[in-house]
Amino acid sequence: MGSRQVTSWHGKNITVAGLGVSGISAARALAGLGASVTVVDGGDSEGHRARAAELEAAGISVRLGDAERLPGGTDLVVTSPGWKPDSPLFAAAAEAGVDVVGDVEIAWRLRGENAAPWLAITGTNGKTTTTQMLASILRAAGLRTAAVGNIGTPIIDVVTGEETYDVLAVELSSYQLHWAPSVRAHSAAVLNLAPDHLDWHGSMEAYAADKGRVYEGNTVACVYNVADKATEDLVVEADVEEGCRAIGFTLGAPGPSMLGVVDGILVDRAFVENRQKNAQELAQVEDVNPPAPHNIANALAAAALARAFGVEPRAVRDGLRDFRPDAHRVAHVAEVAKVTYIDDSKATNTHAAEASLAAFEPVVWIAGGLAKGATFDELVQKSAPRLRAVVLIGADRALIADALARHAPEVPVTDLDRTDTGAMLAAVREAARLARPGDTVLLAPACASMDMFANYNKRGDAFADAVRELAAESA
Repeated sequence: MGSRQVTSWHGKNITVAGLGVSGISAARALAGLGASVTVVDGGDSEGHRARAAELEAAGISVRLGDAERLPGGTDLVVTSPGWKPDSPLFAAAAEAGVDVVGDVEIAWRLRGENAAPWLAITGTNGKTTTTQMLASILRAAGLRTAAVGNIGTPIIDVVTGEETYDVLAVELSSYQLHWAPSVRAHSAAVLNLAPDHLDWHGSMEAYAADKGRVYEGNTVACVYNVADKATEDLVVEADVEEGCRAIGFTLGAPGPSMLGVVDGILVDRAFVENRQKNAQELAQVEDVNPPAPHNIANALAAAALARAFGVEPRAVRDGLRDFRPDAHRVAHVAEVAKVTYIDDSKATNTHAAEASLAAFEPVVWIAGGLAKGATFDELVQKSAPRLRAVVLIGADRALIADALARHAPEVPVTDLDRTDTGAMLAAVREAARLARPGDTVLLAPACASMDMFANYNKRGDAFADAVRELAAESA
């Protein structure tokens, strides 16, 4: 890292909002560059105090139980991603004329000379999988890379660490993009757009605008989803470097400047000579794990970014073959009595659940949880023909039940009036009763998990445990 960046932070008074992983990372990095850092957090639990003690031992001030007042003399506020824009701390910062930025913005500013370029990925669903696919492809090409940002190691730690990289695969949430005005990626993709986190952003328009920030200043490619015009609209609106191209991905046959699928083959008509006539084979659909439609779209987006960076076709194929998805993402749990059980607990909104339901037929669907303000009519309308039956759990299950009554009245619905963790075993047993040989029992809740479980991982684990118990009884 050059001396210019270090000097610019020395003696600055920085307030870090949030004592989570990204906040601690930012606090340590900036203190190490000579800044005077104060971390504020509204919590005051035993865990908060333990983390605070570690930071205070490193010379970083921590204020617990009070996250609304701006410390005097603050030059800059660095926020953790989840803090809402209307937080009182930020209102105080605005009144004092103090900028608020996020940890991703700080990482961008702290990059050293000759820093690795960023290939950035955002979207309502599929971000983590696509970012990990991209990293796998880049590694298969022999490049030093890491999947960072909204996943894995805090991005500040990566850009300030001793290890060097050729390129970074960067997952960015809408929260992170909101607070990252200076980030300029080599190339970026918006996978899809559907209503989500509207309580945070205030409107769909504001949410889309924050997602669209990922395209600002791109130099080589803005990758969009041909099936989701809103993503292409964001490309049109973006201020990019001269020569940057719009590259589409589609599950159909691609036109020029697109990647798509022809006869079970992923093909590139964007990064080839004479793209009006030629196409380059990249991989087989079977190389994508799992080969569900939405995951093939993820693979095409990852391939487009890799190709924008100059990766050879063989590395795309090898990287996709090597990739293994995280748990709870369309994960095959078991087959019991000729019924397949799939865990997609990560489907925490309607858009993700719709993609999951589209991959199987017929389905006994286990759904419900915290709706986060979502409505379910469109999801049910599109998915109704695939449904054998539905089992509902969770706090907001009535919203899904009402949509089913309106748009799929012929589908049998079991409403389990339970929100305890044991409800999952009851749900799996009921789904098994309703399923027929050849069916799929699919956990794709379309809701958040926190009404019943600590997170979607715990919910998926409960589903898998229940399925294994069912299998043991059937053995």
